[in-house]
Amino acid sequence: MPYLVRGALVEYGNDFLGPLLNAVTFQFNPESLSRAIQIPTRPTGVASREVGQTGEVPVEKITFTAHFSAADQLDKGDKAARAYGIGHQLAALEKMVHPKETVNGFMAKAVDEIGKLLSNVAGVTVTLPIPRENYPRTLFMWGQMRVLPVIIESMNITEQQYDQSLNPIQAEVSLGLNVITINSYIDDTVARGALTWSNLAKDKAIENLVNTAKQGIDIIPF
Repeated sequence: MPYLVRGALVEYGNDFLGPLLNAVTFQFNPESLSRAIQIPTRPTGVASREVGQTGEVPVEKITFTAHFSAADQLDKGDKAARAYGIGHQLAALEKMVHPKETVNGFMAKAVDEIGKLLSNVAGVTVTLPIPRENYPRTLFMWGQMRVLPVIIESMNITEQQYDQSLNPIQAEVSLGLNVITINSYIDDTVARGALTWSNLAKDKAIENLVNTAKQGIDIIPF
């Protein structure tokens, strides 16, 4: 029996505390993926670049629906399924769209208190910028050819069934992903490595296609 490769979303850490892995493997692989490649508008006009040139790269967007069910796990007496249903899987997915909580939150509060103290002493108002928060960095893994750094742009969760404790035991999740270009992750070796791997896999597939085409040409008698 062939081994079933399951798709997954994997969040990886990017702070000084080290990588903290959060992975959600699709219980049932989506039956279909919708891929939209948005091509940048080509420049026009005398002062613009030539028609075949552009300063931007195409952006790929992926949408699909994933299904989750605790039925099999409940039949097997799985403790996590009995305690949470599929709530822990949904929570892991939701975590991927919220800013990461780090010690920066505590530091911001401390800086705010210092600012208030300085305002009282000096008699001036201290205006502090709102610190930026980092969103989780996520890989979309779909077979050997696609290991892509993505941003989750949309997530719609439909909880369909519950257990006696109102834990969700069946749900479908519609996801919209935006594939990040390599220039957007200059300082992220994981994302750059994933994109390089996926691009090499594409090049290898194209190479095989070219070889097949050459074989077809060789058998043409004219």
